[in-house]
Amino acid sequence: MPKNRTITDALRTALNDAVNGGSSFREIERETGIVRQSLMPFARGEQTLLLHKADDLAAYFGLELKPANRKGN
Repeated sequence: MPKNRTITDALRTALNDAVNGGSSFREIERETGIVRQSLMPFARGEQTLLLHKADDLAAYFGLELKPANRKGN
């Protein structure tokens, strides 16, 4: 992951890539339980997601949070 890229950026990119690749917001809503009224403004960068919804979206896309390798650790 590039430096300074946030978890929000990764989730938003995955969501937009999925929609641009042919998945619909309705399909993602069905699979994740996150309503389109939350997904669509999130994809446009107009709002954030609650943490538990971000967890669900990350699981759907197979994204994981890992500790950064920092010099001296």
